[in-house]
Amino acid sequence: MDRQKAEKIVAENRKAAHDYHLLETFEAGVVLVGTEVKAIREGRVNLRDSFCRVEGGEVYAYNVHISAYSHRGYADHEPTRRRKLLLHREEIRKLVGKTVERGMTLVPVRLYFKKGRVKLAVSLAKGKKTYDKRETVKRREADRETRAAIKARIR
Repeated sequence: MDRQKAEKIVAENRKAAHDYHLLETFEAGVVLVGTEVKAIREGRVNLRDSFCRVEGGEVYAYNVHISAYSHRGYADHEPTRRRKLLLHREEIRKLVGKTVERGMTLVPVRLYFKKGRVKLAVSLAKGKKTYDKRETVKRREADRETRAAIKARIR
């Protein structure tokens, strides 16, 4: 019972946190084919360079690369096909309003299993400028150095 309730993260999009200011995150179900689910269970997923779009009142994920399942027979799937995301109508309406704004986009952040179902965390994001990225890297390095200094003092 506990195993089914646990969330098992399969793939993360670390590049998204580096390239965007993540504002708000939504949990979406994904419409998949059987071989895709099996491939995801094997961890054959890549979220790098993936994005989402709202088209005709529905949300789709693009460039989510799910490699072929290792024990497939005749059944196979296209690795980077567009996949429909399942969100509540109010959430989609909210996303439509936000993505119309200048510079706002939808970015898949992580793919995981929740109660046996594949879920995709989609974030509403605003693109970072180059100087913002440099500032993030500087802050990360400063934190790393302070942790190292504290660790050295303890010893």
